[in-house]
Amino acid sequence: MDDTTWLSLEQMRAFLAGAGPVEFAAQGRKEIYEWVERVLVRYEYAGQRKVGRGLLRRYLEKMTGMSRAQVTRLIAGNTGTGRVKVAGYERHRFTARYTKADVELLAYVDKAHGNLSGPAARRILEREYEVHGIAANERLARISSAQIYRLRGSEFCRQRNATYEPTRPAVGAIGQRRRPEPNGRPGYPRIDTVHQGDMDGMKCVYHINAVDEVTQWQVMAATPKISELWLIPVLEAMIGQFPFQIRGFHSDNGSEYIMIIVY
Repeated sequence: MDDTTWLSLEQMRAFLAGAGPVEFAAQGRKEIYEWVERVLVRYEYAGQRKVGRGLLRRYLEKMTGMSRAQVTRLIAGNTGTGRVKVAGYERHRFTARYTKADVELLAYVDKAHGNLSGPAARRILEREYEVHGIAANERLARISSAQIYRLRGSEFCRQRNATYEPTRPAVGAIGQRRRPEPNGRPGYPRIDTVHQGDMDGMKCVYHINAVDEVTQWQVMAATPKISELWLIPVLEAMIGQFPFQIRGFHSDNGSEYIMIIVY
């Protein structure tokens, strides 16, 4: 606000009636409040009569663009404290019931017991105080399950309950590499594939040999390729030539035998 030249009350009345130029150059609420305070002090608002106070009120409303209620509030603040200033925002906060030591103790209990559910953790805290007499658990002994979950969600609690677990490799149960254990019973053939070799740049056949572990019953076959399309009919035919039930199937860990065979 440009207040280098103060108006008299008559000039102020003329201005409100529509005469008399006035500069408006306020930037920000803080500057407006400071200007309002200077006007109230300069014209001694508290000592003015009803007509003078009404004139000053209308003048402040027109210059600041504030409503009547806003100007009334600023004047009331000036009357009580002698100042017109921006009120700082203070968020209402409830009194903290549980201290950082309580949250740290909760994180320790959770970590020690493997992060149980809220009701289970509450029961542990209750017993530690009432049965075992641990004085540090006095406040936590009466904590609710909902409050336990709220405290667990805080950054302070998560930092103290952090655990490191290395990445576990994914294990796929595709097959087991172990020797047959027939225990004297037939039906556990060993199977192997041998490539005959190439001739004149052409791929030759693959020879498949299956020998029972106990009886040494042997079945042989050949296939031009060892893909699933070619192997399944050959293996089904070979298994059908054994005179006993096939109970196991052992290969030399060849990937061509990693499949599901129904027999």
